[in-house]
Amino acid sequence: MSETPLYLQVADDLRARIESGELPPGSRLPSVAELIEQYGGSNSVPSSAYKLLVNEGLVVSRHGAGHYVRGTETPELLVRQHRRRSEDSPFAQGAAEQGAVGTWQHESTTEKATEATAVRLGITAGDPVMHTSYVYLADDRPVMLAESWEPLAVTGQSLIALPEVGPYAGVGVAARMRVLGIDVGDPVERVRARPATRSETQGLGMTPPAAVLAIERTYYDQATGRPVETADVVMRGDRWVAVYGQVPQQN
Repeated sequence: MSETPLYLQVADDLRARIESGELPPGSRLPSVAELIEQYGGSNSVPSSAYKLLVNEGLVVSRHGAGHYVRGTETPELLVRQHRRRSEDSPFAQGAAEQGAVGTWQHESTTEKATEATAVRLGITAGDPVMHTSYVYLADDRPVMLAESWEPLAVTGQSLIALPEVGPYAGVGVAARMRVLGIDVGDPVERVRARPATRSETQGLGMTPPAAVLAIERTYYDQATGRPVETADVVMRGDRWVAVYGQVPQQN
């Protein structure tokens, strides 16, 4: 029987997987529950292992989002590309693939739709909507803001009514809507460059004058044509390039 404390065994195994490249920079590490299932012991075992790896600089801890392999410095240029995914956040996955750890802050409130929001969602002004504000960060640096609205007539009686709460928290719009049997396909987007507002420069940590990419995005139910989510996305113009379409795979 090994005399090495169990938490050190867990740390050694994770360290070896990181150093071998099996767990690349930006990848999410097993949860505390998953490590307990694999190694046994109490919550203190994986918690102590992760504390050690964080102190060594190999792992970063994201409150409410788990533990990740520390990446290299955040890329100077982040690529935003449409790829429909079945799980996890498209932002988090895209950031991880580029060597950064993507996290976000959020706040959701029930509101009455304004005239502008109602037009975009095809509902009546005053109808209830779920409004969620996001701040997206790459390696703890704000890179994107978003304001999202969903009609509660679509989501209100379901497990996905609150986008960041419950069993489907943290997944993209397409994956959440599939829970309701809705296929949204690719969103319709209007993209333009413009000067950042004062609040945007503050939220994104930019120095004015600064430019942003402003995206008006709407997801539609492909079966009915009904809008099910619309959002205003604001991206740092000095940090992002948006890529549309995909290069065909060669046989």
